[in-house]
Amino acid sequence: MLTEAARKEVEARSLLSGKPAKPTVSGTAKVLGVHRDTLYSWLKEFNVDFEKATEGVSAVEVSEVRQPTTRYTYLIGEALVGEGNEVAHIDLLIGDKDGPVGEAFANGLTHLSMGHTPLLAVIRPNLPPKPHTLLVPKVTIKNLEDANKVFGPAQAAVAKAIADAVEEGIIPRDKVDDWVVVCSVFVHPKASDYRKIYHYNYSATKLALKRALAKYPSLEKVFYDKDRAKHPMLGYRVPRLWRPPYLQISLDIPDFERTKKIITQIPRSDRIILEAGTPLIKRYGAKVISDLREVAKDIFIIADLKTLDVGKVEVDIAYEETADGVIAAGLASTETLDAFIYEAKRLGIYAAIDMLNVEDPVKKLKALRDFPDIVIIHRGIDEETGKTVGLELIQELRQAFRDKKFLIAVAGGIIPETAK
Repeated sequence: MLTEAARKEVEARSLLSGKPAKPTVSGTAKVLGVHRDTLYSWLKEFNVDFEKATEGVSAVEVSEVRQPTTRYTYLIGEALVGEGNEVAHIDLLIGDKDGPVGEAFANGLTHLSMGHTPLLAVIRPNLPPKPHTLLVPKVTIKNLEDANKVFGPAQAAVAKAIADAVEEGIIPRDKVDDWVVVCSVFVHPKASDYRKIYHYNYSATKLALKRALAKYPSLEKVFYDKDRAKHPMLGYRVPRLWRPPYLQISLDIPDFERTKKIITQIPRSDRIILEAGTPLIKRYGAKVISDLREVAKDIFIIADLKTLDVGKVEVDIAYEETADGVIAAGLASTETLDAFIYEAKRLGIYAAIDMLNVEDPVKKLKALRDFPDIVIIHRGIDEETGKTVGLELIQELRQAFRDKKFLIAVAGGIIPETAK
């Protein structure tokens, strides 16, 4: 029995990964329908070595495993509807009984968890909708008051939404005996209005079903909204530099209160970047970035670290203080810049290289293992008089790195005639 269960587990994992798999105690216990600790107890009681007992199935090749002959329906839907404590948030799976959704349905119905006991949706006692639907409470049920909200209005709402979806043609009628639904339901512990709990959960379930069957959202929708959207629980949008040009305002005054006042006077715009200037950071430390978030929660802040050494360390320090981007000096060694860029990209923030006083920016960039997100053509404050901006470098960079996707920033000596 143990060997057969281990073989079934290996076959299932080999099919999913496409690679040979070895049996595990946890997976074998799941096939047997017992808890992992129970199987451990049995093995200990009967003095059975799991590895030796399953040695014959420890290296099953994928070619030996029965290949699936059917492509199973596996659809995902989500919807948030309503407001206040009665707000409804539905996550659901809908698909074939014989596929992964059916397996999740069976596991949920037979593996109960305290406070999150799954239950079948019913329109009224003894009348489930079709396809059969399993409700899984997201919030821990701590008492009968919580249970009544889930087993009452939430359960009825989901069941009615499923039944109506079939009648309205959202779910094909010829699939009601082939498909099942797994529906995760959010009911706030402080929710009290049963009518609203029902009202919102009905609408959310219906909407989640429509989205699942339509395979919503499209990739184009995701790309369009990902940098425009604001998550309601977060309360502000974390910006990305996806639509240039931008105006970068350098906050170089080493006075925190004056700097905050300046920020409050800046017009709110998606096209403005704030630079935590080097003098400001040197006086207050990188923590000044977090402090600026008091008045700049949803503004892109880049830290002008002018990194010359220990690239990884400086990126980490700025990142911990919520910097959206970091700037290194192009005069730093190639090794330092490689570490700087790698760490910034690993953490998902922008890496910028400032080419101030770099004799050959193209040569410098070609020597790097990875490319920065931003290249800064910078003249420095002490050069503001007497020289013109080297705007010809922009075309040189674009020609030399045609295959790279990066932004070019120009700082210093900009007048209306050249700011095009």
